[in-house]
Order: sequence, then C-alpha cells, then structure tokens
Amino acid sequence: MARSRSGTRGRRGPRKPVRRDGAFAGGQVQSGDSRERNAIELPTTITVKELAEALKVNPADIIRELIKSGIFATINQLIDRDTASLVAGELGYEVAEAAVPAAPGSAEASGSDGAPAAATKEDLFEEDDASLLLPRAPIVTVMGHVDHGKTSLLDAMRSTTVAAGERGGITQHIGASEVVKDGRRVVFLDTPGHEAFTAMRARGAKVTDIAVVVVAADDGVMPQTLEAISHARAAKVPIIIALNKIDKPDANPDRVKNELSEAGVIVEEYGGDTPMVPVSARTRVGLDALLDMILLVAELQELKANPKRDAIGTIIEAELDKGRGAVATVLVQTGTLRVGDTIVVGDTSGRVRAMENDLGKRVTKAGPATAVVLLGLSEVPAAGDILRVVKDEKAARAMVDARKNIAASKAGEGPGRATLEDLYRQIQAGQAKELRIILKTDVSGSLGAITHALDQLDQVQVRINVLHQGAGDITDNDILLASASNAIVVGFSTRITETARRAAVSEGVDVRLYDIIYKLTDDIEKALSGLLEPEIIEVVEGRAEVRKIIRIGRNAIAGSYVTDGRLVRSNARVWRGGKIIATDRIESLRRFRDDVREVQKDFECGIGLANFNDFVEGDIIEAFSSQTVSRSALG
Repeated sequence: MARSRSGTRGRRGPRKPVRRDGAFAGGQVQSGDSRERNAIELPTTITVKELAEALKVNPADIIRELIKSGIFATINQLIDRDTASLVAGELGYEVAEAAVPAAPGSAEASGSDGAPAAATKEDLFEEDDASLLLPRAPIVTVMGHVDHGKTSLLDAMRSTTVAAGERGGITQHIGASEVVKDGRRVVFLDTPGHEAFTAMRARGAKVTDIAVVVVAADDGVMPQTLEAISHARAAKVPIIIALNKIDKPDANPDRVKNELSEAGVIVEEYGGDTPMVPVSARTRVGLDALLDMILLVAELQELKANPKRDAIGTIIEAELDKGRGAVATVLVQTGTLRVGDTIVVGDTSGRVRAMENDLGKRVTKAGPATAVVLLGLSEVPAAGDILRVVKDEKAARAMVDARKNIAASKAGEGPGRATLEDLYRQIQAGQAKELRIILKTDVSGSLGAITHALDQLDQVQVRINVLHQGAGDITDNDILLASASNAIVVGFSTRITETARRAAVSEGVDVRLYDIIYKLTDDIEKALSGLLEPEIIEVVEGRAEVRKIIRIGRNAIAGSYVTDGRLVRSNARVWRGGKIIATDRIESLRRFRDDVREVQKDFECGIGLANFNDFVEGDIIEAFSSQTVSRSALG
C-alpha cells in the first residue's frame, strides 16, 4: 500500500545494511503473546494505526508519544522500527530483537512467497558439502527511471578498473561485466532495466544478489523508480539507492529521501535499513563508496558457491550469429564450466566449443559468478533458461527428450498462473495463503479508496500483498511482474494496452478490470474465503439409548432406541453417567435382519461398534461427523 514519510529526520546514524525482504507486506504484526510477556516483534516499518493495534492502545496515545519526540504524525503515517520501538518502550513494552533474515536459498527464504530460488525450477542446486563452498562475487543489477543515469553510472564504475589500451574495457556487449575493487570482484548485469530482470524471474531464474536503484537527485522518485523498487522487492533482494547527479545545482537529496519514505523505502539516515550512496557518474564522485557498499551488503549475505562441481548457470541473453551459430551469454552460478563440457540448456543441448569473457578474450574455464559468451549449442536458448553440465551426449539427449515430452503433455493444460478461481481451490492442496495483487487505477486518488477497502478484507490467516500500485494503463511491465510473482492484476477504471493484453494471454496472467469498487472487493472476498483455513466443526447426527445387549461370541450388539436425530454409520461416542467412556466407529447398523444406512428418530435398531463391546443398558450412543466449512473473509 502507499506509504507516508517517516518523519524521523536523521535521528539515528547510519547502520549496517541488511537484506530487505519486505517483511511487512500486507500489514501483519507478529505480536504473539505480548501482553503476557510484555514484548512485541516489530517489522521494519509500520503505520501508527498498526502499531496501536499491536500494542492494544488508542492511536491517540501513539501520536502523543510521537509529538513528544518532535514527530507530528497522522494515524496512517508510516514510522520506522526504531521510532516504533521508542514509542513502545515509553508505553511499557519491551521490543524483541529484529529477526535475522533467512539466507538466500535457505528453506526460510524460498517457497512461501512464490519467488523461485536460483535455478531451482528443476531443483538443480543439490546440497554441497559445506567444506567445498568458497566465497563468490556478488551479482548486481542496476535499475531505475529512464534518463536517471543507469548506463552512465555503470560505464563510469567499469572504467575505474579498466587498464588503458583496452578500448574502455567494452570490446563487445555480452550482457554482463566485471568490476574489481580492492581485489574483490563485482559482477554487473547489463539488463535494459527491470523488464529483463523480471522476465528472467518469470522463467524461474534468480540471478541477482543486489539491486542498485538509481535515482537522479535533481528529478526525484519517478514512476519507473517505483516499479524498479517493486520488482526488486518481489525478487527479495536487498536494495541500495544510488543518488546520482548530486553535482547538479538543482540537486535536492532531502526531497528524494522524503519521496522514498513515502514509497516505503526508509534510508539509513532516517533510521531505516536501506543504504543510500550519493554519486555522480559525470564527475565520478562516490563511485568507490558505492562499490564499498555493494561489497558490504554482499559480505552480510555470505555468498558462496562450490567451484569444483559441474557447472550450473543461467542464460542472460542469446542470439543467432550467421557466422558462429547460436551464441549465448551464460552466468555461471555454481561449479566451473569448461571448454568441451556437454551441456543442456532448456530444451536444447550441445558441447562447449569456445568461451569469451567480457573483454572479448578466449577463456578455457569459467567459475562461479562469471559471465561468458558460449558457442556450441544446437539451437538458440531463451533468456532465463538454466544451463547444466551433464555426463555425455547420450545423457543430454535423454534429458532434452524428457523435457520436450513433459512440455507436450502439459500443452493442453492451459496456463499455470494464479487466478482468483485457482486461489479459491488452492486451499485444498494446502498451498500458500497469500493473495498477491498488482493494482492499477485511472487516477492516483482512487488508490486510497481501493487500498482502504482491501485493508478491510485483510485477515491474519490470509495476507493481501499489493506488490505494486500506480495510476495509468496496465502495461507490459505490470504483466511481467505478475507473471514472475504469481500475482493477479487488478485494474479500476483503467484499460490494458494491447501489447499487455497479448502478454497476459501468453504468460497466463489473470487480469481483472472493474469500474465499481464493491464488485472488485466482492471478487477478492470470495477468493479469500477459499484461501482461509477451513473450519472443522463437529455435527451430532443423532442419539440412541441402549435398551438390550445381544451377545454374539465376543462381540456385542446394542439393541437401541433412537431418541434424537438419526443414527448413521459414522463416528460414535458412548456416554455413561454423563461421561464419555468410549469413542469408536459404528460398524454395523440393523433394523431387524436388514443392514441399513440410517435409522430415524423413534425407531429401534441394533448398533455394533468396531472395537467396543462393553455396553450396559442405559448407555447413550451418540453418532457424530466432522465437516469442513469455508469461513467468510469478513467473518
């Protein structure tokens, strides 16, 4: 949802950056039994209203404490964790330590949000012996609004480590490049922006460790800036803000910080956890500081890989060259790729004939976090396809044939992306209880009304996660983000562009257009009703009084009279003296000599239980069943 400025105004100094995992998406505060133990867990950012609900106090009490600290906040205004901790402390609460985010690729960091881990579409990264893991270089994607200086900043950083006479270090465009700082490598992906970044995620590849979002100091936060932030968050990678063009006379860093706060990105100077580094691509001011920050964030992630195993990587880009055949840029993520290796990429295969690095030089091997141009594939792969080294050509052919057969068998199944109908059914399969939404409206004023309506539907069991919101048409970027994040696109009084419509069809993205708010919320409510954990209730079918015991060998039949409801072959309890003495299952139910399925009230019957035979006259046999009931999202 839209976020407001924090108002902390640099009250704390910079802190070490941590992974930004969007821990507070959807407004859930993990307060637990805070009243009993006088402690509460807080997310990175929280609104005044949400903090009041977590502490179970009046929002006016929160606002009063904020005013004492010189912060004038409204009920819906966002404050950072440090500020919220101080307020909670003033009100007598102890704030629990911030949870340490899960390491990338761990069980905690994958699966629940739907974002695929690196190359896990086929579970390619098998467990490695920890003793074989060595530190690797971070892989960085630079994103941001057009004309904010992404390309010039990247070129400036590359040129700082390129020796003279290497033609600026850019002998060819291979989709990735390396920068060396103090003997440590950083790999930059030369994507045209968040579109390609997210397109690879949509295909199951996670190749980025850090996202650098470039914001021009003289222009501020723009629509594409917000999109870049949303895409980085959806990919669950830490964000570093590169405040570019600080050398311009009309640069206004404070304005940029405030606008970022309104977008929910709280920089360290405001007490948040997002690093911001002032830079100038033109004068090269701050480039070393930016590289140092990238290496620091990478160090906190403890990025490692096993260089001694067979290589696994991701295709960054590929094309058909008339002279050389299929040419692909691969980013090796673990293991070492060598000339002569037999490889499988998507549904094609081949043998590595040659490799070239980002300087155009021939190399014979490429280790983890290294990008190379590869020759030798029989066909052109797609960006995002996973490369894997296999034993021999026979194994490669078998793997490709198996993949093609699987693709053919699924061809008639239709798209596998999320739809509201699918979300309703996913409860049966025990899948994740989160509804991800990309929200677009005709004007920004409509966003507040719709997000407020969605807030009313948000539940503890089901989280509504608005990954991105904005005013304007539904575009290709919205479809890409929804495809990569398994989200639905909701539009209110807006339209979808023709290219976005075609992309939605090809990617299988569910797009819903509305012009009345209550129809929008009604559909979402129905989806949430299916997503909520069903309530299991017990239904008493009927009761019968035991009036005669019939012994048949070691078994006993209870001659009974149905006093209430009906008796059916179901679970049963035996009551005696107001207490339950047995819980069993009705195995036989008879009327005279006939087996029957049920016996109504005021009729006699013979009841046999599966494992209980110690009836006495006067016992009450109670038949009951369990039913699963879907709860209303508003209930």
